[in-house]
Amino acid sequence: MARVVGADVWKSGWVAVVTVDGWIASIDAYDTMADLAETESAADVIAVDIPIGLPIAPPRPADSAARKFIGSRGSSIFPTPPRDVLEVDTYKKALAFSRKRYGIGLTAQSYALRHRILETDAVARADDRVVEIHPEVTFRALAGRPLAFSKRTWNGHSERRRLLSGVGLSIPDRLPDAVGSVPADDVLDATAAAWSAARYASGDARTLPDEMPLPGFGEVIWY
Repeated sequence: MARVVGADVWKSGWVAVVTVDGWIASIDAYDTMADLAETESAADVIAVDIPIGLPIAPPRPADSAARKFIGSRGSSIFPTPPRDVLEVDTYKKALAFSRKRYGIGLTAQSYALRHRILETDAVARADDRVVEIHPEVTFRALAGRPLAFSKRTWNGHSERRRLLSGVGLSIPDRLPDAVGSVPADDVLDATAAAWSAARYASGDARTLPDEMPLPGFGEVIWY
């Protein structure tokens, strides 16, 4: 049986949806990616909504391809900064450094994820089960078209939950206390990640961009 994990960042760590042969087996919360990977040592794939493979210089091909693929929801793809930018200890200094070295700015959203990006990068280097996905890419693939509504709206939430149910991933109405306070859109995103993880495990997944970039220009987004 294929056991896979889809994981999404939320303010207190990670929410992880585990599926076995395409059915939701559990929904859990973890403080760190290392905790998740260790606990789920039996999983075949761990698909995460976080950049893996930091570019030596922007822009990262995977980000550009994902924006084009999802169309109107393209703003949900934050540009992935190079490692040396993320390692600067304040946003103000990182912004100045990025402008000086690469000639471009740095979004606050990208910098806010720096600890999670670097944390995941360290785990992924040692664990080839960890692959990158993006939930909006997954939902676009499930729908067969760009989605019209944000996941934070009622219409967007309902459409995404309906798409997941259509492939057998029906999220329970009541979650365990440990994850019951996780925002609904993060649970949806982790469940979408689990769908892409299962496709990766079966060999059916595709990538953005279609071909692996040259070494040092970032990894691909799987869906």
